[in-house]
Amino acid sequence: MGQLRKNKKKRLPAWTHGPVYGAVRTAGAAMPVFGVEPSLRFMRGLGGSFGGMSLNKKRLYRAIENIQWCFPEWDSAMVHRHALEGYRHLFSLAAEASVMPRVITEQGYAEYVSIAEISKGLRHMLSGEPCLLLTGHCGNWELLGYTLAVLGFPIHALYRPLDMKPLDQWVQETRRRRGLDLVDKFGAASALPALIEQGETVAFIADQNAGDGGLFVPFFNRLSSAYKTIGLLALRYDLPIVCGHARRLSGLAPPPGDAPIGTSASTGSIADAQVFRYVIEIPEVIEPADWKDQPDPLFYITARYRRAIEGMIRRAPEQYLWMHRAWKSRPVFERKGRAMPVRLREKIAALPWITDEDLARIEERSARDARAFAR
Repeated sequence: MGQLRKNKKKRLPAWTHGPVYGAVRTAGAAMPVFGVEPSLRFMRGLGGSFGGMSLNKKRLYRAIENIQWCFPEWDSAMVHRHALEGYRHLFSLAAEASVMPRVITEQGYAEYVSIAEISKGLRHMLSGEPCLLLTGHCGNWELLGYTLAVLGFPIHALYRPLDMKPLDQWVQETRRRRGLDLVDKFGAASALPALIEQGETVAFIADQNAGDGGLFVPFFNRLSSAYKTIGLLALRYDLPIVCGHARRLSGLAPPPGDAPIGTSASTGSIADAQVFRYVIEIPEVIEPADWKDQPDPLFYITARYRRAIEGMIRRAPEQYLWMHRAWKSRPVFERKGRAMPVRLREKIAALPWITDEDLARIEERSARDARAFAR
């Protein structure tokens, strides 16, 4: 099979940065004039229209394929609906990011954000000792860190600097003003240990594809490349890992018995719901004691935090960016068209939450991916 050509990322010309930055700031200033909710509903409509356009056909198809694998019990209508809803959610996030510094304040945050299920992580975040805070591209990850910082929990969040310098500076300044310090991912190797040794909380968006050199662990019963950094830091400094998210309350698919405000549990309609309304939850904390007796602690930590993110996504699957290539990288044995190594199978089978059915499905998908490379 021929080597895949790496496409160089296209960037906007430098002369466009100022005008684009001005447009973003103008849009953010205009939202309070027209109303936050009407503006978000407009962006949702725009996102749905874009998602269904022919120019976006390839990405939409990828989203549909990903959802079909992760939720095999859904019919095609449900799958398609959630794929498009991902675009509506994405466009809403862009609008919310621009207005967030104006409305998420010590006095005004409660109109948009409620706090629930945080007791598991609160003890660590209040202890004065360092910990790791993880989330995924589910719900509003920007709002999660920003709100916690506003509430008095200083956070250092790993991020990729924006290509547009004026916009990047504005993002850094508005976040830092509230106690959310953004750490350039390209200098993280030296910055993170120093922050941890100072007793700081370090935050990651931990569901990105880590490339061919990442650690391959199950994610929705398919091997996915995950960064080793989180597990290595946890092992080196004996750090608890707090897994949380900010979930939009006007979602399409409420968990059983937990219908979002203003919605119908049967239809998931958001016609009368408040769009910019979230709940912050910390559903899981991974304690150092949890991996002490594991045969491969790094594999266990990495697989478990990915499982925690999967659980968050299952709570609100319409709020995940399914169009992203979360399973893009493949392990060496699949790229060579080979079966899963016995050692890896044993590691997966040893994970406490993996059932025989899960293991069979992971092996089935790995074999399918290997056959695709062998063609």
